Amino acid sequence: MKPVNILKTEILSDNWYTLKKVSFEMTGNNGVKSILEREAYDRGNGATILLYNQQSKKIVLTRQFRIPTFINGNDTGYLIECCAGLLDEDNPEDCIRRETEEETGFRIARVEKVFEAYMSPGSVTERLYFFVAAYSHEMKRHNGGGLQEENEDIEVLELPFERALEMITTGEIKDGKTIMLLQYAQLKGLML
Repeated sequence: MKPVNILKTEILSDNWYTLKKVSFEMTGNNGVKSILEREAYDRGNGATILLYNQQSKKIVLTRQFRIPTFINGNDTGYLIECCAGLLDEDNPEDCIRRETEEETGFRIARVEKVFEAYMSPGSVTERLYFFVAAYSHEMKRHNGGGLQEENEDIEVLELPFERALEMITTGEIKDGKTIMLLQYAQLKGLML
């Protein structure tokens, strides 16, 4: 690994999350040192989960409005996604249990971490922890939908697993984390 020396960090915006401009010195593959500047958006780390039911061959997803997609060509601004949220002060497992109940209404106890990934490493600092968990209707505590104080307006969707996979191909599901977890479930045979 080549050394990187942070020279200066400037906060460009600290409104919703933090946008930083970072100046750093780095040695390239050719051995030459360069001073570079990049912007990095720090929104904290997060967790996401795919809820699945082997008996019914169904999964639970959510649908919510995402302004960045709307301004980048998504006509409605709505995305179909796996449940997810920021860690805040929690560890990933506690975070995803909390978010699952807030967003979907299901109270799950056992979660399985399957991997972690940087989702947009060229510009966003976030590391996302990916989980799967089995669910049943006995775990349903309320209708879900998110927290009003966070202005969440989340629709809970229970879909056949095969239909969700088709929705990737048709473009109805375009969310990266959701595609990754659906393909993980398919590769690992979670619905068998």
